[in-house]
Amino acid sequence: MFDELRPHLVELRKRLGISVLTLIGMFFVMFYFHEPLLEWMIHPLNDALIEVGKKSVNAANGMVTTNQVGGVFFVALKVAFFAALLGALPVILWQIWRFIAPGLYENEKKMILPFVFGGTTMFVVGVAFAYYVVTPFGFDFLITFGSFKFTPLINIEDYVGFFTKIMFGFGLAFELPIFAYFLALLGLVDDRQMTAFFKYAIVIIFIVAALLTPPDVLTQLLMAGPLIILYGFSILIVKMVNPAPKEDDEDEDDEEEAVAPQNV
Repeated sequence: MFDELRPHLVELRKRLGISVLTLIGMFFVMFYFHEPLLEWMIHPLNDALIEVGKKSVNAANGMVTTNQVGGVFFVALKVAFFAALLGALPVILWQIWRFIAPGLYENEKKMILPFVFGGTTMFVVGVAFAYYVVTPFGFDFLITFGSFKFTPLINIEDYVGFFTKIMFGFGLAFELPIFAYFLALLGLVDDRQMTAFFKYAIVIIFIVAALLTPPDVLTQLLMAGPLIILYGFSILIVKMVNPAPKEDDEDEDDEEEAVAPQNV
């Protein structure tokens, strides 16, 4: 049994090695540009502090701080890793595909471009949606709440972790159509199954949104809403790739199976 698995393990090690080396290379590149990247990450927070400062006297002195020795250095490492993962994503998806491709048919192997470019595009769209739509509303709400009593002093270490969690959460959530597409391509789901699962999917979506977003209703709705729309879009994709057989055809097949033993 181990001899049968050995070639697959060797191939897996090769694909993981290429992915890790690409990630390390991108990390050093992104670390060189960590200052503009950090400015990009802090921009929504600064905008929220400015807006809150206009509404509350106490919030006028709100600022981003650090309370650790070398805190900014470790923040730069986190920022560089976050950016490197985004930059290396196409290569990582390519290596995943190269690992699973030998087990696919020739027509299925042609789907590499939709997998790599589609997966990368949807992840970037999710990050962009989180950055330009979710964070302005979410940060404004969270910082405004209680600012009439307390001055917001935002710890940069906590903020970067908070920010990357939101970005990755939305990026992964927006991969739903790609995931559904390849499940349909492999014949594992059809549109009828996904439609029947819709009511359960809504519950799961809200649970995932609660886990991947800050503990406020606004941000959770801003994730759950697009996910529900993406699930509906995924149903249409699955219907084009692997449509469920018509009920009339299923009834005819059942009748043929019932008549066949009598003829024998």
